[in-house]
Amino acid sequence: MDNGTIAARRVWLKISLVAVGLLIFIIFAILSIYWAALGRSSGNIHNLSGYVVDFDGEQIGQTVTQAFSNLHGNKQLSWLVKNASEFPNGPPDVQAALVDHRCWVAVTVNPGATSNLIAAINKTDATYNTSQAISAYLTDARNEAAYRIIITPMVNAILTNITQTLGLAFAGELASNPNLPNLMHTAPSLVTLSVNYAVYDLRPFDVPVASAVDYVGLIYLMILANHLLVANAQSGLARRLTLTSLIVVRLLWPFTLYFFISLMYCLLSLAFGVPFSRYYGGAGFLIYWMMSWMAMAALHVSSQSMITLLTLKFVPVFLVLWIIVNVSVAYYPIEVLPIIFRYGYAMPFYNVSNTVRTVVFNTKNQIGLNFGVQFAWIAVSCITLPIFQWLVRRREVQAWHQSQVKEGE
Repeated sequence: MDNGTIAARRVWLKISLVAVGLLIFIIFAILSIYWAALGRSSGNIHNLSGYVVDFDGEQIGQTVTQAFSNLHGNKQLSWLVKNASEFPNGPPDVQAALVDHRCWVAVTVNPGATSNLIAAINKTDATYNTSQAISAYLTDARNEAAYRIIITPMVNAILTNITQTLGLAFAGELASNPNLPNLMHTAPSLVTLSVNYAVYDLRPFDVPVASAVDYVGLIYLMILANHLLVANAQSGLARRLTLTSLIVVRLLWPFTLYFFISLMYCLLSLAFGVPFSRYYGGAGFLIYWMMSWMAMAALHVSSQSMITLLTLKFVPVFLVLWIIVNVSVAYYPIEVLPIIFRYGYAMPFYNVSNTVRTVVFNTKNQIGLNFGVQFAWIAVSCITLPIFQWLVRRREVQAWHQSQVKEGE
């Protein structure tokens, strides 16, 4: 074996070992961020609040409020028993508070719940709907994962337990009622299930394909936004332009390209049935298109700044980090994640997701804030990229001068 082959093998082995070390670093230092976002959420459920409002004021209302008042712990929602006087228009005001994101779930004991039940028993009213007593209100589209995995099962379990307790209490009272045989024959539900509840989803997540644009598709948005990074870096154009021209190209060219790419991306979602016009008419699609455009620009220009410093050799590490820190805050509510994940409110993914939910599901409108975050990322990159590019160009010029000196010697 000749010396050249031996030397080549040494270089190959060195590169392989460095690559393995870098991958191990990515696994434990970067991927662990996403694992932590999913694995540490159960201990912070108490950061999600729920309202309990008693509009009844009698036996059913008192039992329900007392039961929720006894629920505590980090793995339990923080139940806030609200005075009915805070909601002068009754349950509709509670629903409005939920839609306004003042809480994550609301439970109301409806007006006259106890008296209506007693009246139905006295009249042997077979038409009485026992689920009118208690109502639970959700907004699933606010974060479908949180409701599916955490909130909805918890609310159902609590209310099932409460209604069973109330049912036993009323059944015990009915045991001595001489009208019991007639009740069992005519209106058995008044005896066997005298108190029940109904769940109302005010903002249902009823468009499954929307997952492609409010969570999973955000990863593709990132990939599309950074697809041109390597191509631009490998073009060799950087060394043929003046510093000013190079900065202008790196800042303005992506905005032009992603104006059209983002349109194609949005049209794909429209073609597969995402109803952007449900609540904002034709403006809904335009809002989503502009948000996708700004998000692509924010993601790309930020990466553009970093590739200037890190070069192609290390930019993959940054891109993995950039994806992970964005994805980690887009699945569960930030409130249930460890406190370090509060950075998520300022992440492009989180704000794109919020805009999608507002446009498609009519959740709380914070579109102005969502656009503001994207503009902030673009503005920061417009400051940092010229600085980084100037530093790199200065380093390249110094290296060139040194090489000229050596050639002259």
